[in-house]
Order: sequence, then structure tokens, then C-alpha cells
Amino acid sequence: MSDPAPGTVPRHVAIIMDGNGRWAAKRHLPRVAGHRQGVETVRVIVRAAGELGIEYLTLYGFSSENWKRPPEEVSDLMGLLRLFIRRDLAELHQNGVQVRVIGERDHLDADIVAMIGEAETLTRDNNRLKLIIAFNYGGQTEITSAVRRIARKVQAGSLDPEAITPETVSDHLDTAGVPDPDLIIRTSGEMRLSNFLLWQSAYSELVFADDLWPDFTPDGLRAAVDEFRRRSRRYGGSGSDAPTLGEG
Repeated sequence: MSDPAPGTVPRHVAIIMDGNGRWAAKRHLPRVAGHRQGVETVRVIVRAAGELGIEYLTLYGFSSENWKRPPEEVSDLMGLLRLFIRRDLAELHQNGVQVRVIGERDHLDADIVAMIGEAETLTRDNNRLKLIIAFNYGGQTEITSAVRRIARKVQAGSLDPEAITPETVSDHLDTAGVPDPDLIIRTSGEMRLSNFLLWQSAYSELVFADDLWPDFTPDGLRAAVDEFRRRSRRYGGSGSDAPTLGEG
């Protein structure tokens, strides 16, 4: 697999890590085995992203809808987050990775919230790769919370409703200060966003990989980046091959 040409690597890649459960089921293993293998894949892909020169990597780790899963599976997922931070934080910090966690923290155990805070504080000045973990995250909830924050400012008289722009909304999202993803990858062959970065993905390129997440490799990441390079991004503008409304 060839390296991407200089200057064409997406600045921000976001990944919906899907397929842990199916990976385990194919091997007649409990679902937690798939989640554990998925964490190993996270380690590999974080390293590969840094080597490719990607600046921002966002991983969809746990959605706000995942609380509907069996309690034992939720407990396992929380345990894996704890393990990931305890085991990998030092290496991430040493390698210049900045860690940021987005999503609601209200339902998380106090020790997890403390660990997240520790990881963010320790790595806040790192700039080789910015790793954003979406945990207890949902795009609709994120937008709703942003609207509430904006409404409070309007109510307080500190913000004119006529001055609200798309940038105003972006500045009130969990991802404030982070560029929108250039490329969103979803593994496992499913073709939907599943409430992930709904506002931020307006002009993202989407790549759907057939690999289940535990089977996803650096070559898979490179293939997605190569696919990104082949596409023409016009952000709603025109190009020689751009169809007009009503045409193919």
C-alpha cells in the first residue's frame, strides 16, 4: 500500500468503530471478547494515524444509546475505558498525543470522570496527534445542548439572535475548536452515521469498510485515505463534473 501524497492526507479522520459483537459471535466468544479485541485495534490505528500525519482522530467509543445494552455489557465497556486510560495514557503522552473526551459525563461513574480529567490535563499541551474519544456521546443531544447554551445567552441579553451563525453553533458544540472531519470511516459494512457528529459531518467524505472493527488494520486506514484522495471536494460549489439539481 503506497503512502498518500504529501498534502493530501485528511486533517481530521473520524471512525465509527462497529462490529465488535459480530466479530465475537463469529468466533463463538462472548461480546466482551470483541470489545477487548477492539481496544487492541484502537491502539494500532492511533499509531497508524500519527504515522500518516493525521492531525485529529475521533473515535466513536460509546454512544448515548448504548446504555440500552445489557448491564453486564455496559459494565464491561466501562471497564475497558478504565483499562485503556490506565494502561495507555503514559504511552500516549510520551508520543505527543493529546487526549480529549466528548459526550455527556452525567451518567459516568465518578472515578471514570476523574480519569478522563486526568488524561485531558496531562496531555493538553501535546500536539503530534489530537485523539478525541466520543464516549456517552450522541449527535442530537450535542446539538440540543448547544442550542440551550445559545438560548441562555440570548435570554441573558449577551447574544443578539440576529448574530447567530453556523459558526456560533459550532462554537457551542462539544467539538468547539476542532475542525470538522474531512473523512468519516465506518467499519462492519453498515452505511449510516448512527447519531455521530451530525452537525460536523455536513461536508465530510464517507467511507464504509467491510471489515469488522477488530479486523481493521493500518492498511484499511490507508485504503480509506487513498479513497479520500481520489474524491473531489467542492463544499456545495461547482466543478466540471458537478451535477446540477435534478441531474444524476
